[in-house]
Amino acid sequence: MKTSSMRTAYGEALVEIGAENKNVVVLEADLSKATKTSFFARKFPERFYNIGIAEQNMMSMAAGFASCGKIPFATALAVFASMRACEQVRTSICIGNMNVKIGAPYGGLCTAENGPTHQCISDLGIMRGFPNMTVLAPSDAQSCRSAVHWAHVHNGPVYIRVLRDAEPVLYDSPENVNVVEGNRLREGKDVGIIANGFMVHAACEAARLLLKEGIHAAVHDLISIKPLPANTILDLARQCGRIITVEEHTVLGGMGSAVAEYLCQNYPVPMKIMGINDFFSDSGDHASLLEKAGLTAGQIVSETKKLLGQRKKAE
Repeated sequence: MKTSSMRTAYGEALVEIGAENKNVVVLEADLSKATKTSFFARKFPERFYNIGIAEQNMMSMAAGFASCGKIPFATALAVFASMRACEQVRTSICIGNMNVKIGAPYGGLCTAENGPTHQCISDLGIMRGFPNMTVLAPSDAQSCRSAVHWAHVHNGPVYIRVLRDAEPVLYDSPENVNVVEGNRLREGKDVGIIANGFMVHAACEAARLLLKEGIHAAVHDLISIKPLPANTILDLARQCGRIITVEEHTVLGGMGSAVAEYLCQNYPVPMKIMGINDFFSDSGDHASLLEKAGLTAGQIVSETKKLLGQRKKAE
């Protein structure tokens, strides 16, 4: 299966929008080679600012750039962008609804060998808790590129979760990606699987395995965690009657919580939230950590079968 780096796509997309718009500036917290903002630095050095290991200051500086009509992309590892700089994101960016974009590579468990201090499993929940913040979680290089271009023209704060490793390619081009509504990758009538990030690939594989057993699972790639595409979620729940969410994030406060919050008030159906079940992970390779967390295609299949055994509650 063809793979491509989401980080590389992020860096290339910054160059693309930088060429389109001279108001785009990039701020970096001393890891430009890792985050691939180095691409922008080489092309537009006069609009690139390495703030050093000072993520809090970087967010406040980004708000200052935005107040002067610039479109800043402030980039830092997801765990630091969402936690170390959390207060500045809230106070300097979100309260004033500043037009700042936060690029956050290394989301989820992908910094596996660095242990729990660098594994970012709470960022989506943190960021979606702030008024005015849009939260995006692309699933491959093409959807990441599309998310950057979408954020560029959107007026207001945007958080983009970017994965580290080369991911399976799900889309032929950025033009085929609907950032706002998400994208239906497989149709089905028995259960709807909603996923984001790397888990979209696992969900598609699970759907293929389920089909061999006569179970038709729809798979929806949900890029926009906030705002949630309510009508899309509602249509899927009505079509399938059962929903499973799968994410490389704690089960508390993330995408699954967002979907459940909406459905329980509008169209309750049997539902399973799959994610990291309220524990800190270990150091190790990414695949083994996902398996420990119960986030594999096989485990999605197992949970789907359990859910299908429950009685549909919605009329």
